[in-house]
Amino acid sequence: MKKNYATPIQKLSENLNNNTFFIKRDDLLPISFGGNKARKAALFFEDIERVSADCIVTYGSSSSNHCRIIANIAAAKGLQCYIISPTESSHPTSNSKMVDLFGAIVDYCPVSDVRTTIDHKLRVLKEQGYNPYFIQGGGHGDLGTQAYVNAYEEILDYERTTGVFFDYIFHTSGTGTTQAGLICGKLLNGDVREIVGISNARKNPYGGQVVLDSANSYLKSLNREPVSFGAITFVDDYILEGYGSCNSPILMTIKDVLKFEGIPLDTTYTGKAYWGMKEFIKTNGITGKRILFIHTGGTPLFFDKLEELANE
Repeated sequence: MKKNYATPIQKLSENLNNNTFFIKRDDLLPISFGGNKARKAALFFEDIERVSADCIVTYGSSSSNHCRIIANIAAAKGLQCYIISPTESSHPTSNSKMVDLFGAIVDYCPVSDVRTTIDHKLRVLKEQGYNPYFIQGGGHGDLGTQAYVNAYEEILDYERTTGVFFDYIFHTSGTGTTQAGLICGKLLNGDVREIVGISNARKNPYGGQVVLDSANSYLKSLNREPVSFGAITFVDDYILEGYGSCNSPILMTIKDVLKFEGIPLDTTYTGKAYWGMKEFIKTNGITGKRILFIHTGGTPLFFDKLEELANE
């Protein structure tokens, strides 16, 4: 994927509360169905090449977009990919089927054993003479944050070119570095706008703290002053029963966006966040603003719920 590939921003027909809506199509990044994990993976694979790693170990559930993309790029580069996956969320999905197709080796364990299983896998590979590269789940870490500092710069370029300034940027907030990167981009450019992360699973204060820690880790790497929790808008009001859970309003939201915009969303990440965004706007009385929603990918998961959408 080329470093200078900027994803398009397009206007939507949505006009809730007389707001004007736009969407940044990171789902169109040109590798393995795109998404925020593709943007992050591009930086990780640059680092993998730099350190001459010969295999990859990462972590994620069967729904993980991150695992699909890492497994895909690893296969394309001839690198063996090992995935540690929690048995508690190991149901078959389009993503897990593609992970198998790419030849990744998946080790299942209880979520409480993930850390020790990862450590064991890395130790065994090193004992066998390999040079493994570990990527945290979801592409966590400063490289993941950097990916969305880069995305923020793309948003600024769009604003300078078009004269359209966004008052709010909404997105799905999961493992934290997407939101951390956007916040750092905002801080580094001295901008005044709201970056709102709609949590798909994590609750406050933990979820917001993870975002804060990621932002401050990145700022520290630049010798910049840390920020406080007040700089983070991490909304956990719409997680329902947690990761992967959805309801009828989310299905209707996905159906409407597909019908009127021609854009697929999914129930685990983007559809849940888009619905949460609309609820947040209604609850907080946001009117007459320009709002950008970042499509962070997950298109294969759209097809997992296609029958439910058709029956909605």
